[in-house]
Amino acid sequence: MTFMTAARTTPADRPAMGLRERKKIKTRQAIRTATYALIEEQGYDATTIEQIADRAEVSPSTVFRYFPTKEDIVITDEWDPVMLAEVRARPEDESWADVLRHVMRTALDLSLAEEPEVTRLRTRLAVEVPAVRARMIESMSATGRLLREALAERSGLDPDSLELRVFAMSVMGGLMEVSHYWAETGHRDDIRELVDRALDVLEKGLPTQKP
Repeated sequence: MTFMTAARTTPADRPAMGLRERKKIKTRQAIRTATYALIEEQGYDATTIEQIADRAEVSPSTVFRYFPTKEDIVITDEWDPVMLAEVRARPEDESWADVLRHVMRTALDLSLAEEPEVTRLRTRLAVEVPAVRARMIESMSATGRLLREALAERSGLDPDSLELRVFAMSVMGGLMEVSHYWAETGHRDDIRELVDRALDVLEKGLPTQKP
């Protein structure tokens, strides 16, 4: 999705995968692991696709086959469909604030449990590196369009209506600012609490006093 790895299915929920699919997943993960390690060692700009390929023990053409750009390695949206499926699975009478809180907290809990340092690295790069920030905005815009579809299914509203466009992109913009705030403040706060605060603003409006 963006600054986090979205909620993943459990092994029992996943359909059985063939050797080819497992190999693809392994290769993608090897490329990402190599990229994160190199960036930590020498910085983003100094890290090249050739170095990533060498560290991951694949060819540069293989890296490009899986990821069109270096920014695509860092900013991932491959789990968006999983998150949107969770949105669709929530009870029909549940408020939008509660739906979003549940989905975001689930995603964050899994992300921080599985790869907390990678999550922090992604948010830091989105603040420090213009190209990563631009890719993050592009990714969140695409996720916002998918969120509109899920919202439309639940509400019966036209997914292209102004109201749904504004609401969906307000959510995504708020999450992006949470990511930036978390990185800019040295990741000192619990990001789950920051997401809750952002959703409170969308649900209730600006607080009358400074929190």
